[in-house]
Amino acid sequence: MKRAVVVAVVLAVVLTGAIAWKINEEEAALAGPASGSGVVEGEGADLSARMSARVGRVVAAEGTRVDAGAVVLELECDEPEARLAEAEARLEAARAQAEAARAQAEAARRQSAAARASVGAASAQVGALGTQRDVAAREADRVESMGEHAALSRRDQARAAATRLRAQERAARASQRASARQAAAASSQADAASSSATAAERSIAALEAIVRSARLAVAECTIRAPRAGVVERVYFEPGELVMPGAVVARVVDLSAVTATFYLANADLGEARVGMRARVEADAYPGEVFTGTVQRIAHEAEFTPRNVQTRSDRDRLVYPVEVRIENAGAKLRPGMPVTVTLAEEGR
Repeated sequence: MKRAVVVAVVLAVVLTGAIAWKINEEEAALAGPASGSGVVEGEGADLSARMSARVGRVVAAEGTRVDAGAVVLELECDEPEARLAEAEARLEAARAQAEAARAQAEAARRQSAAARASVGAASAQVGALGTQRDVAAREADRVESMGEHAALSRRDQARAAATRLRAQERAARASQRASARQAAAASSQADAASSSATAAERSIAALEAIVRSARLAVAECTIRAPRAGVVERVYFEPGELVMPGAVVARVVDLSAVTATFYLANADLGEARVGMRARVEADAYPGEVFTGTVQRIAHEAEFTPRNVQTRSDRDRLVYPVEVRIENAGAKLRPGMPVTVTLAEEGR
């Protein structure tokens, strides 16, 4: 009987001590800085395909660390590459045609200039012959006025010279008109050649745009990492068909990760954006990571049907997001951590 009483007393003492210890621990936790448990999340980027193609090769497997711009996955691009080769060939042909058109335009311009010079020379010749004709006509009139005092041969010679110069002037005028027509034709040819050269240049510009578009399409066949990080998931295997817009892989940046924990309504006043936080992970006992509060939710995550009583208000919790410096990429997505807000505030 006494033994049972002793055992009951010992159990009561032990139970009372445990309850007191638990109460003291909870009071110490409530008296200490606000804290909570969260899960590490990395800042990831989804890599999508912009075209329909089959996967040719997975370059970076899951778990591989990659740099920004590194190739993660390659698509089979026979059709886009063929379109690029065709566009480049058409561009080279257009450039050759444009070069020939420019040469023709230059030749036409020179021919037009020569024709204009010929018109000028013919005009000068007409003017000179007109002057000579006038002189010869006056000389013939003077000789005729001398009558019998002038030899017959001299009168015939003067008339013949005047007649010859009039014929030469008519021939020069005809040549001048022909040169003017040739100059007009040459000018029209020069304008047409210049228009052809301009059209060829525009064709080159259009084909260059097509080549750039084709090169962009070929470049899209190579899926690259937009930022440095770790390849978290690869969703397709070689040979599988990828549709436009499909996410083919995910890269997570582990240089700085985040963790979201929840603060009770009573502790929300202790949290401020920008304040420091201590982060501890079970995987690294005794090691403390530094974090910074970067977001506090404006609305409670859990709201009871009514919040009229104090107990209902204490059930309200607010998500708090902390950005954690992750040197060495020790913290991984999905890893549980304990976040404690620093007492010194900001």
